[in-house]
Amino acid sequence: MSKNSSLGASDLFLGVLAILLISVSFYQTWLGLEQIFGNASFVIALVLSLLLLFLCWMLRAAKLEGKSTGSLVGIYIFIASFCFIANFNALYTRFMRTDIYSNELRTLNEDFNNLETSIESKLSYKYPKETARNIEIKKKQLMAQIIDPANQGIGSRAQSLIRDIEKMTGQKVDLLTPVGNDYDDLAQRMGTQIDNMVMDLSPDERNLKSDINSSVLKWNKKTQEFLALSKKDKDDLAQTLIDNAVTDYNKIGSRAANVLGEDKFKFEILSSKTHDVGKIGYAFEHAIKNFGMYQFVVLAGCILLDFVIVIIILLVTSADNNSNGSVLGGSRKKGRTLIPNK
Repeated sequence: MSKNSSLGASDLFLGVLAILLISVSFYQTWLGLEQIFGNASFVIALVLSLLLLFLCWMLRAAKLEGKSTGSLVGIYIFIASFCFIANFNALYTRFMRTDIYSNELRTLNEDFNNLETSIESKLSYKYPKETARNIEIKKKQLMAQIIDPANQGIGSRAQSLIRDIEKMTGQKVDLLTPVGNDYDDLAQRMGTQIDNMVMDLSPDERNLKSDINSSVLKWNKKTQEFLALSKKDKDDLAQTLIDNAVTDYNKIGSRAANVLGEDKFKFEILSSKTHDVGKIGYAFEHAIKNFGMYQFVVLAGCILLDFVIVIIILLVTSADNNSNGSVLGGSRKKGRTLIPNK
């Protein structure tokens, strides 16, 4: 290689940086487009990335020759925008998937609690509302205590709660025993006993209340167990848990509307959008609705990944640099030979 075609350090740096950034962009674009184009996403991502590299080469050459770069920059932004959208989808889904699933289950858990409160507010009590509310709180604490792995059954804490309930109701609570080691069943039977003491319900209403109480306990427990899992296990199990929770919620809500009457209890079917996790539309919608530091970091990272190289080329390259060879398309002007070869 002659001296006139040698590469400068800045050229090598820009060339390596461009290849690294666009290679990462290629991989993320490939992942981000899979849900739309399937196996063809590899070819599409490769074509887009090669076009970006070619445009970097053209921009560098145009700057060195002092030509206008406006049209080239416009074309680069247009093509890079597709990569940016796909990159954001891939990166946002990767980093936020677990949080999205966890928040969805927490929300569903709150929905179950709100549904329970709404159903119970429509039932008939034998006691004043304030007393009935306090009894209900103690009953739920008792049921949770009975199934507590650290102290299952009717221990000292459970007996203390029973005494509080007896004081408020003026009635005796029978201490039931578990069948085998089924403490969930024991908690349910103790709750049903207390409900019968304080409520004036039809058989359908009694069964409805028992089922919603049982479901709330079940999903409180399952949610806590889920949140204690590893990130990988959460991602693997979350969708099934969410689907089951939504199904249970809709079944009980629809049943409550039938038992209590739609004029007395309004219920809207619940649906989950977590099946759309990984889709481009969902990623941007979720990021906008929940914009915060994590969303900002992913957004900034995608902007840097796709646009920083062209910004650097435009800033550091000028027509005065023509004396430097360029790996991205620069040419070296031949100057006058001061000392001719003999």
